Amino acid sequence: MAYIGDTHMILVAGGIKGGSGKTTVATNLAIIRALQGCDVLLIDADDQETATDFTVLRNERRADGAGYTSIKLTGSAVRTETLRLAAKYDDIVIDTGGRDTSSQRAALTVADVLLVPFVPRSFDVWTLEKVAALVAEMQTVNPKLTALTFLNRADPRGQDNVEAQEVLKETHALQFIDTPLGARKAFSNAAALGMAVTEIRPSDPKADAEILLLYRSIVDRQSISALTKGAGVSYGSRQETTTQRDETGRH
Repeated sequence: MAYIGDTHMILVAGGIKGGSGKTTVATNLAIIRALQGCDVLLIDADDQETATDFTVLRNERRADGAGYTSIKLTGSAVRTETLRLAAKYDDIVIDTGGRDTSSQRAALTVADVLLVPFVPRSFDVWTLEKVAALVAEMQTVNPKLTALTFLNRADPRGQDNVEAQEVLKETHALQFIDTPLGARKAFSNAAALGMAVTEIRPSDPKADAEILLLYRSIVDRQSISALTKGAGVSYGSRQETTTQRDETGRH
């Protein structure tokens, strides 16, 4: 049975530290959402264009295409085009780079959720403080923005995980969710095939369970938020904007 939840959302996978696995998280969540019947737009707002490369590979390997639409946007176009296209899609997932860029800031002005993965073994307090400051600043522009953080590429056990969790829990402006993704080869193996980890065979049950728990945690939070607000999520005005973008995916 599909697990969709009573919500539509604009989700940003972001932060200001590279190598935390943002693109892996963004592509997996986009695919899981699409496979459950939602019309998903994946926006690549990262200069490295990893999500775009992933989608090209996925299109090449699948006769029926990626299963979602993917476009490349940068700068202020991330905001204007997201607003223009929001009514056409059930959900929008935006993959931003590991820096405080104009593209990420533009995304955060319209996002419902910012998802920030942290790798315990490369955990830097200064990075966390900068992310929290960025979130607090962007929430003055976009009060509906919720920032969630979790451990990615975590060890099965160890002090690194415990220490990172404690610091994340105490960080203002970020909500820690206890949905860690382990340092599992299944994630990289799936990415190399243009697939979500839930699609590869033979499957990795632990990896499947972890990414689905993260997905459900996000969807449940947004469903509750929408019900509480009564009117659901508002994307604001949507006006046609001229911009350059490369279409790399298709339904």
